[in-house]
Amino acid sequence: MRKIVTLIPSATEIVAFLGKKDLIVGRSHECDYPKDLNKIIKLTSPKIKVEGTSREIHKQINTILENSLSVYKVDIKELKKLEPDLVITQAHCEVCAVSLTEVEEIVNKHLNEKTRIISLQPNTLGEVFDDIKKVAKGLNLDLITTESLIKPLEQRVKNIQIKSSKKKKRTVACIEWIEPLMAAGNWIPEMVKISGGEDIFGKSGKDSHWINFEEIKSYDPEIIIFLPCGYNIEKTKDEVENLLIKESKWNNLKAFKDKEFFVVDGNQFFNRPGPRLVESLEIFAEIIHPSLFNFNHQKSGWINFFK
Repeated sequence: MRKIVTLIPSATEIVAFLGKKDLIVGRSHECDYPKDLNKIIKLTSPKIKVEGTSREIHKQINTILENSLSVYKVDIKELKKLEPDLVITQAHCEVCAVSLTEVEEIVNKHLNEKTRIISLQPNTLGEVFDDIKKVAKGLNLDLITTESLIKPLEQRVKNIQIKSSKKKKRTVACIEWIEPLMAAGNWIPEMVKISGGEDIFGKSGKDSHWINFEEIKSYDPEIIIFLPCGYNIEKTKDEVENLLIKESKWNNLKAFKDKEFFVVDGNQFFNRPGPRLVESLEIFAEIIHPSLFNFNHQKSGWINFFK
């Protein structure tokens, strides 16, 4: 194995976690962790204006997908120059990264026939660990080495689960998009449960889905966590502030009155199904049971909206 191209942030993080970061020769425009990737060429770019509000971004994406177009552009010329041995992408979401179909077409048409593709499609925390093993196998790493890297992550998960199980579960709503409202699915409900919460909207292992305010009002959860896909803390906080200005009905919710609104860095943590999902789990634990957990992620990974 000589040269790797990663077309989704989680893939870059997995390769780095496995100790093979130096083999990455090309990446997506969103691959920004580990931090020292500046010299590695970006091979993708968005076709939308990502600076807009969540509603504006939603409209742009819908328009593109209605016309059967990709949300992202691939720099095929630069990709051909790199001649990678391995391209790691995803088949999980057409909005998250270049679609698997498009990657396959590009590789078949423009790259060496020996170029291999690994596609990641996790829906649960366990499947994220399975994907790490899949990448490790693609990199020809031995299973014992891979297991030795994954085992500490699994132990951290287990420790949180054991500790949180002694507390009463708290009801939680995880909002993955703000306008329109979307409840987070896939690995998020499972992680909330491990952290000692009950995710009232998300369906473990299933796609995220649209909801409306009346549903939130009906269940009136104890905690509301905003983790929009691709948004950092600052941008998410701005969106929540705008939402509350436009829709004062949110002020009547239990979570609002009890100051249990939380903003997290969805972009760096929760939306990336890689090794740092364990840190995301720690963030959930800190938010849901602050008397039990303190992993020092506050401010860097999450904030209380009211503080």
